[in-house]
Amino acid sequence: MQKEPMPSDDAGPSASAAPEAGDSALPQESAGKHAVSVLWSFGKCVGALLPVYLAGYFGFSISLVLFGLLVYMGWKHSRDGKLARLQSSMYFLENEQDVTTTRVFRSKRELPAWVNFPDVEKVEWMNKILQQAWPFIGQYLEKLLVETIAPSIRATSAHLQTLSFTKVDLGDKAMKVVGVKAYTEHDKRQVILDLYISYAGDVEINVEVKKYFCKAGVKGIQLHGKLRVILEPLIGDVPLVGAITMFFIRRPKLDINWTGMTNLLDIPGLNAMSDTMIMDAIASFLVLPNRLTVPLVANLHVAQLRSPLPRGIVRIHLLEAEDLAAKDNYMKGVISGKSDPYAVLRVGTQTFTSHHVDNNLNPQWREMYEVIVHEVPGQELELEVFDKDPDQDDFLGRMKLDLGIVKKAVLLDEWYTLKDAPSGQVHLKLEWLSLLPSAERLSEVLERNKNITIYGKTADPPSAAILTVYLDRAQDLPFKKGNKDPNPVVQISVQDTTKESRTVYTTNNPVWEDAFTFFIQDPRKQDIDIQVKDDDRALSLGSLSIPMSRLLSSAELSMDQWFQLEKSGPASRIYITAMLRVLWLNEEAILTTPVTPLPGDGDIESEVSSGVSKVTPTLKRPEHTSPDSNFASEGVLRIHLVEAQSLIAKDNLMGGMVKGKSDPYVKIRVGGLAFKSQVIKENLNPVWNELYEVILTQLPGQEVEFDLYDKDIDQDDFLGRVKVSLRDLISAQFTDQWYTLNDVKSGRIHLVLEWVPKVSDPTRFEQILHYNYQQSYLNKTVPSAALLFVYIERAHGLPLKKSGKEPKAGAEVSLKNVSYRTKVVNRSTSPQWDEAFHFLIHSPTEDTLIVKLSHSWGQALGSLVLPVRELLDEKDLVLDRWFSLDGAIPESQILLRAELKLLDSKLAQCSEAEDSSHVIPSGDADAEANRELRHRSVPVQGGEDASSTGKAQVKLSVAYSSEENRLAITVHACRNLPSYSKDPPDTYISFILLPDKNRNTKRKTSVKKKSFKPEFSERFDFDMSLEEAKQKHLEVSVKNSVSFMSREKELLGKLQLDLNQLDLKTGVSQWYDLSRESN
Repeated sequence: MQKEPMPSDDAGPSASAAPEAGDSALPQESAGKHAVSVLWSFGKCVGALLPVYLAGYFGFSISLVLFGLLVYMGWKHSRDGKLARLQSSMYFLENEQDVTTTRVFRSKRELPAWVNFPDVEKVEWMNKILQQAWPFIGQYLEKLLVETIAPSIRATSAHLQTLSFTKVDLGDKAMKVVGVKAYTEHDKRQVILDLYISYAGDVEINVEVKKYFCKAGVKGIQLHGKLRVILEPLIGDVPLVGAITMFFIRRPKLDINWTGMTNLLDIPGLNAMSDTMIMDAIASFLVLPNRLTVPLVANLHVAQLRSPLPRGIVRIHLLEAEDLAAKDNYMKGVISGKSDPYAVLRVGTQTFTSHHVDNNLNPQWREMYEVIVHEVPGQELELEVFDKDPDQDDFLGRMKLDLGIVKKAVLLDEWYTLKDAPSGQVHLKLEWLSLLPSAERLSEVLERNKNITIYGKTADPPSAAILTVYLDRAQDLPFKKGNKDPNPVVQISVQDTTKESRTVYTTNNPVWEDAFTFFIQDPRKQDIDIQVKDDDRALSLGSLSIPMSRLLSSAELSMDQWFQLEKSGPASRIYITAMLRVLWLNEEAILTTPVTPLPGDGDIESEVSSGVSKVTPTLKRPEHTSPDSNFASEGVLRIHLVEAQSLIAKDNLMGGMVKGKSDPYVKIRVGGLAFKSQVIKENLNPVWNELYEVILTQLPGQEVEFDLYDKDIDQDDFLGRVKVSLRDLISAQFTDQWYTLNDVKSGRIHLVLEWVPKVSDPTRFEQILHYNYQQSYLNKTVPSAALLFVYIERAHGLPLKKSGKEPKAGAEVSLKNVSYRTKVVNRSTSPQWDEAFHFLIHSPTEDTLIVKLSHSWGQALGSLVLPVRELLDEKDLVLDRWFSLDGAIPESQILLRAELKLLDSKLAQCSEAEDSSHVIPSGDADAEANRELRHRSVPVQGGEDASSTGKAQVKLSVAYSSEENRLAITVHACRNLPSYSKDPPDTYISFILLPDKNRNTKRKTSVKKKSFKPEFSERFDFDMSLEEAKQKHLEVSVKNSVSFMSREKELLGKLQLDLNQLDLKTGVSQWYDLSRESN
């Protein structure tokens, strides 16, 4: 609203009259306000005295009045406390820098934006965006509440039909992100962000039910917590992220200031109860193990993203405590007693309570619990000790431990000092159990579990495995009586544990997308019982029983399929994914030294308790690495861009009057990488013969995209596009076919695509190398012989810096021109990285892996040189051990795993030990023959290795396409050509189909300048029948392009082939010896 201008002295009489009128109105306005104030004060006095008068009038006891007074005082105290906390938080957020600079920092949460930590980053730019967008977020929230939520609430009950939101105002205080921490080292297919959010806002939301004259609302909220955001899976297409998953690792801190009828919730007792109920509602979908998942692309397993397999299981042995505080005092503290201690353990929403030990300050519990760990780092074990009393239990101390520390150590057996207590320690034994997708060690696990002593009659025996069941959907369930749609719900039972899905209403094709996890004592003897029922639980819609022994015999202990329901409709079925994982304690990975939190492992909200070791651990340093289960899961996609045909002519001359051709090239995109082929000048049937290799992780939704363009001076013209699903390629392993170009009138492209099998058989090494060296591609790519996986776990005993301080150690891993760097670990002579890398290997006998350790990429801390050939002599081509470092102190070592996987192409498998001829494409009609990859040796001239004979040779491919009635001759390359001068020859090849000698049977290639090994990769087609082709003789002449004045020899070699001697339908590709004839 625009303000009116103030009157000035020279405004004239009319201007001066206005103040006089205003002055005359002031006494009346102030008198009215005063009267209202007096009446309001009188009303409050009457309201306060009326209960006392009524109590005396009706003869009630004065105790009721006193009780009401106490309730009012408690409500007032609670409400004033909330207001004070809210105002304090709002003042701090508004005056962050002034407050922080005038007092000592009490917690990391209070650090301003201009203070930076290496692990937690301040993101003031994000807060500025939130502040700017906050009014518009408020508008969206108001629209959502008024237009969507309010009508849905009114529809649920007749009593709420007059409900409405009378005010929705988010206020001026926007939510703040006080810190962000990113994790990228745990899984290369995801990005993890921890957002430390803080909100102390003047939000005001009022709701009214007019039918009952009821008003309620909220005026002011505080919310502080750590929100984890996971971006996964990372994909090679827009929007780059398949889904976003959000959740709180621990319950956030919540404080709500109520108004209206909800003021009653601030009464002591109701206050804690209401906040707990609200937090339970938030936890039901946003606190681990619950997650909010928003898919961004189609065909994702949302249930597996919402409830992924756990990171691991922690087995907690609550052994004993000592020196606890005495809380049971007698005669008002004159006689000091003891305590009746018990412990409460929490990990996320999982809570366990021990039995209490009477009258003992050094209790022994000897209890065992198993907890599911969904996220490390982040999830903590919280332990609190209480004294059992008849009324209210007394607090004896607490401790917290980040479970990431347990994962690193594998086994911890230590005493931990209790905080917030005058004295006391608790003894815990913690074991990290990894999840194995194989039943090989099941018998060993069951035997170990027999030796674990269980105390207490109700204690559960140790588990040998966990079972995760993903309930996806059902189809064609039977109808209820009256042909009505059922409201299906599923009950899944394993032994004595039953879990229930949500109800899907009015459908016989329900979609649940729920997940359930069970602890399994002995999977050999247990079954999975599934009951599909209507929501009244009385009507059964079908049942299913799956023996767990079926999972033990399945690949990777997993089943992902449709199951036919029993006692149901004839077509009723249910889709379930079941995964069993064996719980394995990896004793080889147990650390030798006590584990303390590394810098950056802490939390903004709470610091991790580092255990005070009272029992010297008898642990040893791990002998081998313990990489993630996804290590070495990547594969190699080999792309052979062969040729194209019938492309569109884009180069038109004289304004389109003269039609030209095109200068085609191909852009290849896959997995975030891009490749570009060479440009073939003026050719609508180009032959590229180029090879590309790319390392990929199997992710949903990935595609290989081929875009063809015509090269122009200004803007390149589009010639067509082909997209191939990576999932289909992996399933087929090998494909050799023509693909029709999309988005254009004509054109097709010939591609040979292979997901190369990985083997660990060293006997295949020579055959693979022999095949690879025989291949010739125009872009001079040599197929890779192997894929090297390297896992850098940790180092030990690194030298100190020159200043005597511990180094900030990082490792650089390189092979030839490819190098990677690990993260830098802050201040440690025994850093731990846990990072994996991979390299394509062309010459395993010559390539060398180099690992260099340094302080912040400066001062050298040692190096390791590992020839790849050493892996060829190891079992399964794996080296996994400690290596001594060169250029360091004698005790400096690094623990790494190097694993070599040979790339055994199907083409190499089918090739013979000596020369072989492989099938070339001969049209779509011969696709089946190409898929079978038949190889034959043809009795023709030459074929020997040029390096052994020293003869000049030419490589040709000859094949006949029955579908196109066309003979195709491809000129690949020459080698060992003679030279009759100081310089290499300028080579071209001409050939003719005899006995005819005319323009239709003559062809020649382009000229390759100054090369003894020219590569042509040019294809020539002749339209004729198969019978005509078999009557032809192919005469090939390899010539040196010289001027007619030159004395150099023009002919470099000659070759004649009788096509009747070749299997033209199958196709032949081979090196042929050239005869040296005079010009």
